[in-house]
Amino acid sequence: MTDPGMAEDNAVAGPPRKGKLKTILLLVIILVLAVGLSVAGTFWFLSKGSSGVAEDESATAEEDAFLPAEYMVMDRPLVTTIRDPGRQRYIQVYLAFESTEAPALAAAQKHLPLLRNALIAELGQLDFMELQTPEGRQGLPDRLLVAVNETLAAEGEPVLDRVLLRNFVVQ
Repeated sequence: MTDPGMAEDNAVAGPPRKGKLKTILLLVIILVLAVGLSVAGTFWFLSKGSSGVAEDESATAEEDAFLPAEYMVMDRPLVTTIRDPGRQRYIQVYLAFESTEAPALAAAQKHLPLLRNALIAELGQLDFMELQTPEGRQGLPDRLLVAVNETLAAEGEPVLDRVLLRNFVVQ
């Protein structure tokens, strides 16, 4: 025979399980829908963004193609005196030239004695106190580039992109 107390326990225990099961099932469905919608939105966004980026890149790819730089290192340093009232000062500079065009570096190698002369003349115009400031030291490669490019242009050769300081000593 069945105990009337057990019937009440089963009756009370049954409906909450169904309610919990419905709640868990509803939460799982909502979670799956949320994940599915976020994945679908991500794919839509990426497909839309990548087509626009591909069009922009193809338009500028021809204009902004990456060209690796090449270098020519001057083995011997440039040594000359610089201006300083009351005392004789020297500068010693090791340089390298940078260009994305091989003909410009070949021209620099071809006219190296002429470039050394122009660079020594430019270094001789420097002021010792100017080279003691960060601005003076940072501006030196730009001044040397102007001197090099003017010399190369006067010879009808292509110009360089940068002059790099490998070593720099002022005494």
